[in-house]
Amino acid sequence: MWLFYWKKHYEPSVKNSFMSLGPVMLDVSGLSLTSEDAKRLAHEQVGGVILFSRNYESPEQLKSLVKEIHVLRTPHLIVAVDQEGGRVQRFRDQFQSLPAIARLGDLYDQEPAKAIEYSQTFGWIMSSELLHYGIDLSFAPVLDLSNPISSVIGDRAFHHNSEQVSRLANAWIRGMSQAGMEAVGKHFPGHGSVEGDSHHVLPFDRRDFAAIEQTDLIPFRRVINTHLAGVMMAHVVYEQVDTLAAGFSKVWVNSVLRQQLGFEGVIFSDDLTMSGAESVGGYAERARLSLAAGCDILLVCNNSAGADEVLDSLQGYNNPTTQLRMVRLHGKPEPAIADLFTSPRWRQATSVLRAFNRQKMPSESGDLFE
Repeated sequence: MWLFYWKKHYEPSVKNSFMSLGPVMLDVSGLSLTSEDAKRLAHEQVGGVILFSRNYESPEQLKSLVKEIHVLRTPHLIVAVDQEGGRVQRFRDQFQSLPAIARLGDLYDQEPAKAIEYSQTFGWIMSSELLHYGIDLSFAPVLDLSNPISSVIGDRAFHHNSEQVSRLANAWIRGMSQAGMEAVGKHFPGHGSVEGDSHHVLPFDRRDFAAIEQTDLIPFRRVINTHLAGVMMAHVVYEQVDTLAAGFSKVWVNSVLRQQLGFEGVIFSDDLTMSGAESVGGYAERARLSLAAGCDILLVCNNSAGADEVLDSLQGYNNPTTQLRMVRLHGKPEPAIADLFTSPRWRQATSVLRAFNRQKMPSESGDLFE
């Protein structure tokens, strides 16, 4: 049935073909691909798809949608999602309920070893479940520091202490790696110390570089030194360092992240349709500046006209180094992924998760456990 539908609606304009992955990651409109979606994803400058809650109805529907995306290209487009847990979990119904990672930071204050163990376990659950349905990446973990000033980060951060963030994040990444998924840390060089939400405004961080280096940069440095395949930039201006937001800044992308921290993986812009990106101009200019700064992949979401403008502006663009970096982002699930939900490890891990979700942390109840 799918093959018939494909031949009727897509084949005249889109052919499954071998082509390198391009530098743009786009969204799609709904629960299945439209002909417009399929045509746009076949563009040579597209390298991936990011899914949102509107793209999810059930596990069966998700698996079908991912197959539709995979059939478009060889190698298949990278399929990603934000599945951090807590407030930011795009797939919920019939998926494991992941806690806000700040709860692991609360537990760390009481029982560090248990918090590290749970962080690894929950990272494995998140990744294994997504890989089971063909999803390559979750944009996780968050490496920002918790700070009461930032509501957009808030409980999305493990902790306010950079060393504890580093330990918990490394444990989460070990779990992801065991499942076969690469990790993408965000939001470099740290979004937690600004009040504004870059989805709606352009935030300004007025600290000098030394203050940022001694706090926010520590988790990125620690995790890069162990294992991190990707980093997502922040749409924040650190005005004592550069007048441009970090994702457009050669200082932050090239001088600090590439050279000083020695990061050799994939650098993602944050979504170029966010208000935090508007200050540098239209979509084509945002794409140009981001790539010129050293970003590898541009996220362009929830604005099809903006996506088309970016794709048109990149005609003929080619970066073999970026293409080599991107290859490692494809998921590499364990051989027994088809039997995941009946495996002893899954049953044990999800039992731990459910028990943890029934507990209350000190910030919620005054006691570690009810």
